[in-house]
Amino acid sequence: MIATRTLMLTLQDREVEVPIRIYAPEFSGVAWTCRYETDWPEGRQTMVAHGFDSVQALVIAMQMIAADIYTSSYHEAGQLLFRPDWKGYGFPVTHNMRDMLTGDDAKYL
Repeated sequence: MIATRTLMLTLQDREVEVPIRIYAPEFSGVAWTCRYETDWPEGRQTMVAHGFDSVQALVIAMQMIAADIYTSSYHEAGQLLFRPDWKGYGFPVTHNMRDMLTGDDAKYL
């Protein structure tokens, strides 16, 4: 594991942590892969991003994380929070998702 970020999810009257773990890119023989995990309340989601090199695999993994978050029902319901002083989640998105960014993400990313 090379990086983690924990989002907070408000469910009814309690807050639940949603940890996100990013693992070091690995060469898979033809391309690079970068695995990440998100512990949603309904269970762990494990995904793999692929790239021509380790940097591309890592960037694509972070963009996939952003897509997962921004298209989640939790985001749509306004239940997710990264930090009280930051509106958004701090993950980069692909060009075609820029219109989905909110708050500080829309301003700075």
